[in-house]
Amino acid sequence: MSTGDWILHVDLDQFIAAVELLRRPELRGRPVVVGGSGDPTRPRTVAATATYEARAHGVHSGMPLRTALRLCPDAVFLPSDPPAYEAASERVMAVLRAFPVALEVWGWDEAFVGARTDDPEALAADIRRAVLAETGLSCSVGIGDNKHQAKLASAFAKPGGVFRLTGENWAEVMHHRPTDALWGIGARISGRLAGLGLHTVAELAAADPAELARHFGPTNGPWYHYLALGKGEAEIVTTPWVPRGHSREITFAEDLTDGSEIAAQVAALAGQVAADAIAGNRVIVRVSVKVRFAPFLTRTRQSKLCAPTTDAAALTRAALAVLGRFDLDRPVRLLGVAVDYEMPDQTRTALP
Repeated sequence: MSTGDWILHVDLDQFIAAVELLRRPELRGRPVVVGGSGDPTRPRTVAATATYEARAHGVHSGMPLRTALRLCPDAVFLPSDPPAYEAASERVMAVLRAFPVALEVWGWDEAFVGARTDDPEALAADIRRAVLAETGLSCSVGIGDNKHQAKLASAFAKPGGVFRLTGENWAEVMHHRPTDALWGIGARISGRLAGLGLHTVAELAAADPAELARHFGPTNGPWYHYLALGKGEAEIVTTPWVPRGHSREITFAEDLTDGSEIAAQVAALAGQVAADAIAGNRVIVRVSVKVRFAPFLTRTRQSKLCAPTTDAAALTRAALAVLGRFDLDRPVRLLGVAVDYEMPDQTRTALP
């Protein structure tokens, strides 16, 4: 096998739950659900993650804890502990940095690795063993010619395996799958593609990019075709990972119906995210407001700021202006304010 450039996607298996199981080994093999304060009887709290044993009962992340309790009454419910997860993630990334690779961290539980090697499977196996030995955490590793392929491959590798997806086996592995199997195409876009008669990856790959551009725009249309061909970015950005934004949300025990109270809650959330930006020495460039109406209809609106800022008053004015674009004609059960940060210059690194 000749030496080549490879992209690996390292994805930690059931990361949050796995961190909790390291602290509570007596729970191994049992259904465990992590989320909120750990009290599944509290209204409107959701699961952050669940072990595979809980998932076998239909429990999944984002599910209300009350629903998880109904589906799996024998589950153990634990509170979320973000500082512990961040510390565990840092230990994993330190292990990856010890390898002769370029590393791009994508968050707590995943990273892309760029390497020049004649045996990417051996490298992936070495990474898995090192992460497990040093941190006690299992990971799956996807191998590809680009990030898109590697990201998809790691999902096929779960749990705790290695899988290669490249141009050579792309058609065999992907062509029969629905279009939302591609990284970057969700259910909504997949539905629109189906409306054009494009149900599978193969059909999207054979589509006319110009026709796609007519329906989805000159950027997105050809991009969906590009993804269906198995293409993607193959450069590793080695700038240390920094959050692209931050958000604050609140779910109400009782639905809000008064417009002034809704505005007051949005203003309070805006003040909190402004304080978060100042604490992190970050500058805000965009604000989004999320409104979840009863029973479970969620809408989001956003606006780019006139000028980057950390000023709470300016951010609050912008958030309230975005809120004004909603038709608040039904009870509100959740509000959220999110911001995008100004990003530092990124450094792209050649593979070792």
